[in-house]
Amino acid sequence: MSTKTSTSIRLTRTLRAARETVFRAWTEPEQMKSWSAPEGFTVAEVESDLRVGGRFRISMKSPEGDPHTAVGEYREVEPPRRLVYTWDWAEEGAEMGDTLVTVEFREAGPEETEVTLVHDLFPSQEEVVDEG
Repeated sequence: MSTKTSTSIRLTRTLRAARETVFRAWTEPEQMKSWSAPEGFTVAEVESDLRVGGRFRISMKSPEGDPHTAVGEYREVEPPRRLVYTWDWAEEGAEMGDTLVTVEFREAGPEETEVTLVHDLFPSQEEVVDEG
């Protein structure tokens, strides 16, 4: 009998903005365009149907001009406290299977928000390194 193991990434950051503002940056397409791609990439389009079962799509280009598209489905939506969604790449051959992202937003002080992100269900340590 074999058991499937997974590897995860956990990040915690404190941002100087109200929790509602930070939550909107994670969920409103126009705001997502400004930050939701790796450094050096540009975001061409973001589609987001923010509801449980709703889907999102982030179309971006690498510095070399190569197109990449991230897709997923919202599993939990609790404004402005918590988001849970799947994440995968839509390109042929780039699919790693859905990973799971959990983001929690906690008030850390006046106009400060602590954001904790856990990206889980990577099939291997190599996938974690590749994902960054």
